[in-house]
Amino acid sequence: MKLQAVFNSILVKPKIEEETTYGSIVIPDLGKDKNLTGTIVSVGPGYYSATGQFVSSTLKVGQTVILPQIGPTKIEHEGEEYWGVAENQVIAIINN
Repeated sequence: MKLQAVFNSILVKPKIEEETTYGSIVIPDLGKDKNLTGTIVSVGPGYYSATGQFVSSTLKVGQTVILPQIGPTKIEHEGEEYWGVAENQVIAIINN
């Protein structure tokens, strides 16, 4: 992968949500607030705290995570969409 996360950030590949249909009618998701779900594709090494101590990242590539609706930065790269976000903004990890 050509994109690499830095410091305490992560790059997430969005999970594509399928549209709900009823017969041949597509039911839009208007008005539904949903958290963002995706798979981590790159993790930064970590960051230095105010005291100078290095804090390593705890997340790993391949984990499925839930991100807040507001906060992640949308990144378009080579026709693919990714979200960039600080590691501490991850709401939860989905364990399968």
